[in-house]
Amino acid sequence: MNLAGLSIYPIIQAPMAGGATTPELVAAASNAGALGSLAAPLLSPQIMFEQIDTIRALTQRPFTVNLFVQQTPQPAPEIIAQAIDLLKPVWEPLGWTTLPLPAKWCEDFSAQLDALIAARPAAASFTFGILTREQVERLHAANIFVIGTATSAAEAQAWQQAGADAVCAQGIEAGGHRGTFIGAQEDGPGTMALVPQIADAVGLPLIAAGGIMDGRGIAAAFKLGAQAVQMGTAFLACSESGIHPAYKQRLIDAGMAPPAALTKLTRCFSGRYARGLANRFIDIMQPVERQLPPYPIQNALTGSIRAQAGKTGDTEMMSLWAGQGVGMVRAMPAAQLVETLVAEWRHASAAGATQE
Repeated sequence: MNLAGLSIYPIIQAPMAGGATTPELVAAASNAGALGSLAAPLLSPQIMFEQIDTIRALTQRPFTVNLFVQQTPQPAPEIIAQAIDLLKPVWEPLGWTTLPLPAKWCEDFSAQLDALIAARPAAASFTFGILTREQVERLHAANIFVIGTATSAAEAQAWQQAGADAVCAQGIEAGGHRGTFIGAQEDGPGTMALVPQIADAVGLPLIAAGGIMDGRGIAAAFKLGAQAVQMGTAFLACSESGIHPAYKQRLIDAGMAPPAALTKLTRCFSGRYARGLANRFIDIMQPVERQLPPYPIQNALTGSIRAQAGKTGDTEMMSLWAGQGVGMVRAMPAAQLVETLVAEWRHASAAGATQE
């Protein structure tokens, strides 16, 4: 199967870890003609199988499963102690005497990859790192289309050498975590600068991601060399999205907020740079963010804080991942959003052709 054969329309609903991409959202996107994506990085193999089975019960269309390429860390006790102390300004006001330690730092990637291959979705996408050629060959043997994430031309070339079938060019505007594995996570070009660079550097089908919120963005990405777009923030406010209702309302309200109050790149929540709505947690932790341990250690340590925020609906302590286009978010069912995007894209494409 090639990229064009995965969906009716060249629109991918982005994988967004943390519960946003419910099986219902993935299936609704695929049923509407886009390519739904299940974010599985935080899921155990058993939960992966369960959610994939649910998606298959809701759609006969292809969908993607996404994983983070990572190793399980073994941090020294003093690193954990320092991180807990640095987080004290956010956990102490909760009335806690200490920060609860997580049961584990992350899921085992090799076990997740085995589960993904056994489940055999039509496609799989990867971020945070790069697969080996042998791992790509295992996926191909299971007839799984492989999509690698790149934030630079060098990363795209590395994915091409590893044998990937397509590359997703993730600009710095993108919400959530960046897929950088070569160079600094906080640096990199925007989507509209990155897409033509990667288009010139590799011969793989190209997916544009970051800041694309409507049909005009889709048409622009195609003009620059993309064959498809991946959209995350645009789908977060859909009725099938699994994010907290208070988080969803913050996204809807973002269009009325002053620009300075919108998104920031931060490693405070997870130890890896990610873009989200500004809030008190980021403001408190930003002065020490470079001292915090890397992902997934920091992400696991802040898990209890974020879980408590979810119980109380306190968006000032949640990780409110969102891209720079958040001010254009629209609350509607996923099928209606896909229909709207396609109509806007066709209108923008026709207008561009007329002007030429």
